This record gives sequence, C-alpha cells and structure tokens, in this order.
Amino acid sequence: MITAALILGFSLVAMLQFFVSYCRSIIAASTAQPLSEQVREVTGIRDGQLRGEEFLRLLQLTSLCPDSGVDHGAIRAVRAYFRMVSFARTALRGVIPGIVSWTEAELTGCAHFAAVALDRRISYSRNLMAQQYSRTS
Repeated sequence: MITAALILGFSLVAMLQFFVSYCRSIIAASTAQPLSEQVREVTGIRDGQLRGEEFLRLLQLTSLCPDSGVDHGAIRAVRAYFRMVSFARTALRGVIPGIVSWTEAELTGCAHFAAVALDRRISYSRNLMAQQYSRTS
C-alpha cells in the first residue's frame, strides 16, 4: 500500500513538472511574438504596460472571436497554469518573499500569451470575412 502511494506521488509530481514545462514553453514562444497595433488598440495595451491581472480580460476577449481550433488546448493549459501560479502567489506570499516578483513575471507572460492568442483569432476572423466577401462577389 505504501509503495503504491509513493509511486502515485512520484507520478503526480512528474506529471506536474511536465505540465509546468509545457506551459512555460508555450508562454516563452508567445513572448517572442510582438503584438499587432490592432490588438493594442482593441485592448488598450501600451508598450511595457501589460500586467498579469489582464489575463482573464484578454481571455474573455479571445472567447468572443471565432475559434480556429489551433490554440484551444494551449489556452486551456495556460489558464490552468495561471490559476496555479496565482494560488502559489497567494499561499506563499508570506513564506517566500521573492515569490511575488517571480509570479508577477509568470502572470505577465500568461497575459502576453492571451494577447497573442487574441491577435491570432482576430486575424483568423478577418480571413474568414475576406473569404466570405470573395465568395459573394
């Protein structure tokens, strides 16, 4: 029984480690992409002013756009990662003083990912509209 519990515990820790690595790689890939002027205008984001608190608002805007099916899984994963980091920030704020700055950087990365996803969906929407116009003309 103890052996089974240890195996389960190690498996869960390993799975969590892979999940965190996966989410951080998605976020890192999105931070390399600049935001279009259109997304900055729609969201009110200025250079260097993106904060982690804007993540949920950006996801709401993303959900208003048609889903291309490409980034749905990544959005769900980053949303879960955002919740996990937010929980760690709240739970460990008094115990680990440096956690606040690290979590803010992670949450800002999540917000940038959401802005990039919104940018992609706006672009996808424009392409859909252009295809509709070309078919009716």
